[in-house]
Amino acid sequence: MAGTDKNRPILTGGPAIILVEPQLGENIGMVARAMGNFGLDQLRIVNPRDGWPNEKAVSAAAGATYVLDAATIYETLEQSLLDLNYVVATTARQRDGFKRVLGPKEACGMLADRERVGERIGILFGRERIGLRNNEVGLADDIVTFPVNPAYASLNIAQAVLLMAYEYMGTRLLADDGLPFGGAEFQPAEKQELFGLFSQLEGALGKRGYFRPPEREAVMVDSLRAVLTRPGFSAEEIRVLRGVISSLDRFSPDKPRGSGPPDE
Repeated sequence: MAGTDKNRPILTGGPAIILVEPQLGENIGMVARAMGNFGLDQLRIVNPRDGWPNEKAVSAAAGATYVLDAATIYETLEQSLLDLNYVVATTARQRDGFKRVLGPKEACGMLADRERVGERIGILFGRERIGLRNNEVGLADDIVTFPVNPAYASLNIAQAVLLMAYEYMGTRLLADDGLPFGGAEFQPAEKQELFGLFSQLEGALGKRGYFRPPEREAVMVDSLRAVLTRPGFSAEEIRVLRGVISSLDRFSPDKPRGSGPPDE
């Protein structure tokens, strides 16, 4: 049934839904509809192909225009993540790396636990045709993959959002009976703090010739970022690490090392 029931309260909150370079306004509108169905209201759109606002998105939203009206637009993925503490990236492709791979139910349980203790959370969705690139997945903390037919694993963006939103709603309804989240005795770092660590460390390593051979630099950066996102650092821990790097920069020669392997 299309439209909203104005006699009932609208559920809000939950994770930010982040769409990376969506192509079709209709897909964005159907994402908004899925979000409205399951009480999510924070939509972030990174560089939409056809610009914004989009009339086709409004038509496809079937009444969930309040989600579209409140949507925020970003030029880059990094900008859309800066104020978040924990982000999962959805993908249907097998990937090598250091990140945990979660199912939707497990991922939504972790997201809900973190929201309950005040963290800001998000779910990352890729492009219609090619999904998320490896370096984009590298900015997330964990990976979510769906239990689909391996011979036909492609999901429409709105379908993927619907699946995650449905699981999140179920987690919300069971929250009162669940165990409290007991792991956050410190303030989790926002992504802007983590990205600052990336920039500082990669700059220091670049000066010392760590990224060799040059054609493997992108792969090495992806692996490094995957390792650094896995622990879920607190803001205090990131400040410690950045202090260590600053100290090394201050007292180390500012020149590349020799031509040996990176660990020399």
